[in-house]
Amino acid sequence: MKFGRSAALVLSGVMLAISGVGAQEAGDPALRDADTLLHAGKPAEAYTLLEPLEFARAGEVRFDYLLGIAALDSGKPDKATLAFERVLAVDPNFAGARLDMARAYYQLGDLPRAKTEFQLVLTQSPPEVARVTIQKYLDAIAAHEQAQRTQVSGYAEGVVGRDSNIANSTTQTFTFASTSPWNGLFPSNQLPPSSTLEGNYEGVNAGVDIRHRLDARWGVFGSADLRQHGNTTYTAYDSTAVDAQVGVSLQDGNAGYKLSLTGGQTDSGGTMHRNSQGLAGAWQYTPSPSQQYSAFGQWSQNRASGYPATSPSTDARIEGDTDQVVIGAGGVHLFTDTPGALFGSIFIGQEKDVAPVVSPGLPNGGRLDGRKDFVGVRFGVQTTVSATWDGTVSLGWQSAKYANINNLVMDYRSETQADLNLGLAWHLSKTWTLKPQLSFTRKDSNIALYSFDRTDLSVTLRHDFQ
Repeated sequence: MKFGRSAALVLSGVMLAISGVGAQEAGDPALRDADTLLHAGKPAEAYTLLEPLEFARAGEVRFDYLLGIAALDSGKPDKATLAFERVLAVDPNFAGARLDMARAYYQLGDLPRAKTEFQLVLTQSPPEVARVTIQKYLDAIAAHEQAQRTQVSGYAEGVVGRDSNIANSTTQTFTFASTSPWNGLFPSNQLPPSSTLEGNYEGVNAGVDIRHRLDARWGVFGSADLRQHGNTTYTAYDSTAVDAQVGVSLQDGNAGYKLSLTGGQTDSGGTMHRNSQGLAGAWQYTPSPSQQYSAFGQWSQNRASGYPATSPSTDARIEGDTDQVVIGAGGVHLFTDTPGALFGSIFIGQEKDVAPVVSPGLPNGGRLDGRKDFVGVRFGVQTTVSATWDGTVSLGWQSAKYANINNLVMDYRSETQADLNLGLAWHLSKTWTLKPQLSFTRKDSNIALYSFDRTDLSVTLRHDFQ
């Protein structure tokens, strides 16, 4: 945030005058010449004169004060703070140094500390000209703080890609258990592999995020996202999803807390509709700029309907009516020697099947496999390749077991799924990013009908709004 040059010169001139630097150091050629240059509006030349003497004269109040003003008014606020700190360490009541320290913090963008220093100077009865100028700084800081109370951001994406297995079809032959009630109903007691559907797709994603600070600790937030996925050929697998959340946040030192209500709606190929609602909480702890730890938990209720909704063979409630609980923890470590980050998380959850009785084959409701218990991990690395490119590699793994015996295999269904994501981001500008990505997914199940391999190659063009 910039401030008028005239205001800075007013403060420098006033504080130099009341400090009496020119009179007290008349016998010191270096300080006398620097004082003359500063009064003439030539701070860069004054800094050039004094900077070579810093090693020998650091600690002298008058020298450090002039050096600090010269550095500050020549665009070196970081150098100025060092000089003013030495002055205030010797003379904490030096109003001029404290005032100019406030200006240095202001130029560095450290507005909270600038505000504190300006307010402290006002308690020391500065001259009226200085008081008026200080108030202008405080008014500018107040306006900035008000503007920062509410932040709105958003994004829009266009996606094109190719999917090797749109329907997650299995390429394995399935064999019924010899004791299964389905035994003998199909040739060779088997079901042949499915035909995988491969094709191109396109999509549009967009979202908005609003955050408002109530005070230094409390805030409220809300966000909404839209995702549309359309397949060029197999339109029965098109989908549209809308998700939203609203919540409250608390920042307590290095720890942050969030509690939010979530909701969403998904339509798949015009044949299934699913609503979801839930409650989510998160804790985040940042002990240092390079480390961050988090814990999270979420409960969600999902309810589905299909077409026709009353037919047991197509009713989406059988698989889609669930209540789910997930808890987990994660962490991020920023590298100090090279640009990049290492991240990871672990989670555990349970998905309860709560569908009503809609099929004679499920007299107690729910689904054939029953409750699902699962655990998973995800980790990855992000690194900066160049000034405009960065890359991300992530790997995820999840294992799930079900509570009921599946009468196709007369055993409990179990499965594992692994995915590998390779992505690049080309930052065309501050707001535009081009992101090519390649994803591999493999799911293995003791019921071959649920096993599949999938490869997805996509390119996304993203625009961020602030």
